[in-house]
Order: sequence, then C-alpha cells, then structure tokens
Amino acid sequence: MIAGEAEKTYLELMELFGSRAQAARCDTISQRLKKVRDLTLVRVAGPNYLVIACDSDGGIGPKVHDTVYTTGYWLGRLAARVPLMEVMASGAAPLLVLNALSVELEPTGKSIIAGVRAEAAAAGLTDPAAVSGSTEENVPTVATGVGVTVIGVGQEALLKPGTGRAFELVAAVGVPKSAPADDVTSSDRDIADLSTVRSLLGLSFIGDILPVGSKGIAYEARQMAMAAGLNLLLDQGCPLDVNKSAGPSTCVLVSLPENCLPQLAAAVDKPVAPVGQLVP
Repeated sequence: MIAGEAEKTYLELMELFGSRAQAARCDTISQRLKKVRDLTLVRVAGPNYLVIACDSDGGIGPKVHDTVYTTGYWLGRLAARVPLMEVMASGAAPLLVLNALSVELEPTGKSIIAGVRAEAAAAGLTDPAAVSGSTEENVPTVATGVGVTVIGVGQEALLKPGTGRAFELVAAVGVPKSAPADDVTSSDRDIADLSTVRSLLGLSFIGDILPVGSKGIAYEARQMAMAAGLNLLLDQGCPLDVNKSAGPSTCVLVSLPENCLPQLAAAVDKPVAPVGQLVP
C-alpha cells in the first residue's frame, strides 16, 4: 500500500472510530503516532489509543541447535507474557496477540502456539480470534525463533507512562532473572507475571508501572524517570543487581509514595525492594 492509499484508509478508519470532523482534522498518520519507551501509541479517535508492544526470542526452545533448552509451550508463554505485561502495565487492555514463528507448525509451532494461547487467556483473551500468527513451512529450521506482538486499547487519561511524581520511590516487584544464567521456570515464585501486573493496577497509590527487560533495573528506572521529566537517584543499598537482565520481564518497576512501600509488600506475593527515588 502506497502512502496516499494508507492515508485514505486511515481517514476512513477515523470516521468509523470517531466523527467525520475528527477525520478531517487529521493531517498525517505520523501526527497520530508516538513512541513511549518500548510502546508504540496510535491515537485513533479523540482520547482513544491503540497501544502496541512486541518481543522476540531466538535460540531458546526445543530444537537441536537452540542455545537454551525449554519446551515450546513454556517458550510460548514467556514470549507472549512480555508484550502482554507491557501493554497491561501501560493501563491499556490487550485486544490481539500476533505470533510470528520461525519454525514449522508440526510439532514445534503447535506447542509454542498453545503456550501463547494460554498466556493470552490469562490476560483475559479467551476468544480464539484474539490470537493469530504464522509459521515457517518452506524452509527446514534447526533453531527456534519467535516474535510476538500485542495490540491493546486505552484512553489517554488512564495511560500510566510518565505518571511518576517527584520524590516518589521506585520499587522493584520480583527478582531479575534471565537465561542462560538463571533457570526461569513456572514454579519460581520470585518472578513477576501477568497476575502481578493485574494486582499492581488495582492499587490506587501506584503511579507508573514498567516491566524490566534485558537492559536491567537501572536502565528501566531511568526510563521511568525520563518519561515523567524527572531524574533518578539510585538506592546504593538496593539488594538486587540493578544491571542484570530481567529476561522475560521477571520483575516490574513501580512508582509510589515512600510511606506506601509496606502496603505494596503486603499486597503482592513477590519480593519487593526499593531501587531509587524520582527527583527533580
């Protein structure tokens, strides 16, 4: 589709979501797009946004040349969990999960898709149409490659990125772990998951929520501060390795008033540790 056709299609979409007047005010698609941390936001009508997150895994799986062995099912769950957590943590509701698998459908693809569907269901997406994707049927593969994209919907006033406030604490919920240094398993009670994010969303004193990825706690905490127009003062006494990869988002950062830290620890069934403070 050429740019002019894409613009026409987009304006028609605006008329469906909003009004003809709103569509007329839309000059270019790029004016509706913005990047917030690892999220892409698309304003579709008025205060309504599509929120898009994606993640990939390579060399992890059940194939002979994978560097790290795991079952296709568990790989599917973790691959879907990361972008689902990112969309949910933003304050948006997941709508679609799309998987791009660089493996054959039988048997590897089916086991990965089963894991993706299970994780999608845990996020509330139980309709079979909410999960779609593609596999590699033309070229034999000897190592596993997975990409997952999640599309959600949310209202601007409810989106959380950038809502941290000066002098609030930044705390980690969960412990950073990543293969191959760590064995990330479903029985590990130290790692954050979708239920962790859901619990955090239900706490009125929590501001920003940010799943931690491969760049580690310190990097993501600075991203949280930057989104709020603030700086980060790292806690030198933090018991966690703030530079260690958290792999498939095994921990989540939150901003909150300092006096609410005991309430946070009581509300979640994961380890909680202060990692810094947001400062002007």
